Amino acid sequence: MDWMDPNYLLDRFGTELLWVSLLIIFVECGLFFPFLPGDTLLLSLGVFIATDDIDIFPGGHFTEMGVALLMLIGAAMLGNIAGYEIGRAIGHPLRHHDGRILKKKYFDQTHEFFEKHGSQALVIGRFVPFVRTYVTVVAGVSQMKRHKFLFWSFVGAVLWVLSITLLGYFLGTRVPWLRDNIDLAILTILALSVIPVAYEWRKHRRNGRRQAKAVEPEPTPEPATEAAEN
Repeated sequence: MDWMDPNYLLDRFGTELLWVSLLIIFVECGLFFPFLPGDTLLLSLGVFIATDDIDIFPGGHFTEMGVALLMLIGAAMLGNIAGYEIGRAIGHPLRHHDGRILKKKYFDQTHEFFEKHGSQALVIGRFVPFVRTYVTVVAGVSQMKRHKFLFWSFVGAVLWVLSITLLGYFLGTRVPWLRDNIDLAILTILALSVIPVAYEWRKHRRNGRRQAKAVEPEPTPEPATEAAEN
């Protein structure tokens, strides 16, 4: 899809892509649209800043990157806050709604993820597609204390934005041809995003096998044969 392709977005919006990216990050992090290209946009912005395709603020790459990072972290935080407040206000009806975009299974899987990891789910979930979108709503539904939510959301936003955007900037600086082959970088980041999902799946499967063995009934001993009569 064209709107999922950062090169298409760059050709269409030019340097305005930064502002479009802020809106996309905000929506993905709190307004129930998990199909938006958050990870790939962050990586691409780093590449585009390194290759001077995005140059809005005076002061060179350092200033451009610093301002972009602050704005992206702010957009991610505002998206989280919006999702959290929606969860606190109308989260229960939303969780039981099963539509084309708001699917009940996404809420259920994210709730299980949140219950398992607690507050740290707001950090870990940033790097997991779909979970990133729904975890803030689940936190609101669960009535997580607001100050705790804000702290862990901020930690997650900082780690998510810095790690992926700076990776893109590093790759754009060291490998300039990546600008015209950004699909390779996108595939890499998608592969990395699958790692925590695969790890959780394997761990869940392993724990399921252990539980199955634990409840497996022991074989009934055969009745002892009577001693032969003399």
